Amino acid sequence: MTDGTLRLATRGSALARVQAESVADALSTRRRSVELVQVETRGDRLSDELITRLGKTGAFVRALDEEVLGGAVDAAVHSMKDMPTEMPDDLVVAGVPERAPSGDVLVSLDGGDVADLPPGSVVGTSSLRRKAQVLAARPDLEVEPLRGNVDTRLQKLVASALQREHEARVDEERDRRGDLTSSDDAGKYDLTVEEWFDELSEFQRRAMEYELDTEYDAIVLAEAGLRRSGLMNRPEYEVQRLERAEFVPAPGQGAIAVTAADRDTIETIRGAVDHPPTRVATTVERTVLKELGGGCIAPIGVGALLQGEHVQVRARILSADGSEEVTATRDLPVRRHADAAADFAADLRERGAAELIEAAKREADADGEAAREEDEAPREENEASGATGGSEGTGE
Repeated sequence: MTDGTLRLATRGSALARVQAESVADALSTRRRSVELVQVETRGDRLSDELITRLGKTGAFVRALDEEVLGGAVDAAVHSMKDMPTEMPDDLVVAGVPERAPSGDVLVSLDGGDVADLPPGSVVGTSSLRRKAQVLAARPDLEVEPLRGNVDTRLQKLVASALQREHEARVDEERDRRGDLTSSDDAGKYDLTVEEWFDELSEFQRRAMEYELDTEYDAIVLAEAGLRRSGLMNRPEYEVQRLERAEFVPAPGQGAIAVTAADRDTIETIRGAVDHPPTRVATTVERTVLKELGGGCIAPIGVGALLQGEHVQVRARILSADGSEEVTATRDLPVRRHADAAADFAADLRERGAAELIEAAKREADADGEAAREEDEAPREENEASGATGGSEGTGE
């Protein structure tokens, strides 16, 4: 801390800054100001590549923590579910603020739950866990990759419907001018294309700009991200909370972690922002994940809730296609919650979770090898033809 200013590292996305600002507000006093320092991470530079093909966990975390360990900043603010279970020895989770809702939601244009989607509907997510859980509930659905910030994902959902309406309105105006033969929709719209576009919200106008390879009927997101982004309630789409017993969240989902290395800074952060019930619940979830060893390459859901003297924890480990799973619920004693969580994970492994995770690792290795071969092919063609450009860039 320099001159009474505590420096907090954060990613630059809108959601990351909202989370960091909430921590900054809790830490700010008349004697102490808080400065946010934006840091680019590897994950930010790979915005179109699935997290499962980034090679290692921590793609959105390490750069921030390196700034802490190097002394450039005093602490870093993370989405806890992005954090690897192994941390550098000199770094600790100094504060865990009270958690937002930890579950997932289904966002669609027409409303309803996963069970209400028509057969063959396309659901967007790049989470292996969400994909497996959706397919376990509805193997007749298609699940396609969807990356980007929260607002980007929502705009991609509504984009296709808006673009279809725009095309229909353009066609009708042409019909009115006699440029085309009359269509069945002639006279359907009262507003001109220009008037209609002027009435669109900024959210809708940005959605109109996307060139979509995939049209989504619904997407699955974390409720916490929607709420923190102020996008939970909008007229363009409907949001349905998914049942946590079936759609078990990712370990740490909805929680924020503040990491630090300096002893005094750790104590300052802990006293200002730490929420003991959230810390206990997330410790259980992350301990189970660590003991299972699945990282970000296996479909693993673990959700914990503090209930008096016990922590109720539910875990669901699935195959990639959702056809196989190991699921269990247990009440763990608060007094030894970390050790009890490790015992719970050991039981899950013995019941078949280990085999499912190993199969996921083999599949991830195969996908990674295929991706490397795809990346090398264009490069070889470019060299043979004398082209100077590299392979196409990727992103988060």
